[in-house]
Amino acid sequence: MRHLLLSLSMCASVAMAQSLTSTYTSLDDKKCKTLEQEGDFIRQSCPGVGKYQLEVTEGDLRQDVRVQFPDGSFSALNLMEQVSYGFSYVGPTAEWLMQKTTPRALILRYNASEDSIDSSKITSYLVVSKITARSACVVGIIKPQKDQNLVARKLAQQAAQKPCLKR
Repeated sequence: MRHLLLSLSMCASVAMAQSLTSTYTSLDDKKCKTLEQEGDFIRQSCPGVGKYQLEVTEGDLRQDVRVQFPDGSFSALNLMEQVSYGFSYVGPTAEWLMQKTTPRALILRYNASEDSIDSSKITSYLVVSKITARSACVVGIIKPQKDQNLVARKLAQQAAQKPCLKR
């Protein structure tokens, strides 16, 4: 009986993960609303899904992202600490993995200049974050590789079961 329950539980968890669908939103600064700008610092609110939004900040040629929840609270992804301290910028599109109308995971492209001699050399990561009812956190960083997008989507489908990365 225990094996049957375990099997059913695993099937339900796989079915839930497979039920996530992708929705895309823009992170293009022309589509985002500037909330604050001072010197080289800028904070923008970008479109999200439902009542969720993304806040993109930039300072010292480095970008970061926070997820804004329907209640107005935020959860920082801390991309600089999690991925790279190099000069960085997020890609133009956010991929939200949705369970019906609720986001469960997020995939962002994070481009970082990590070569101190040639800052034009960019490493393009895909960052997978899980989204729960009250928080968001990075669960995986996909380095450039063959099928990088597929690897990221597979991880995003399982994001709910993954622990937050700690650095």
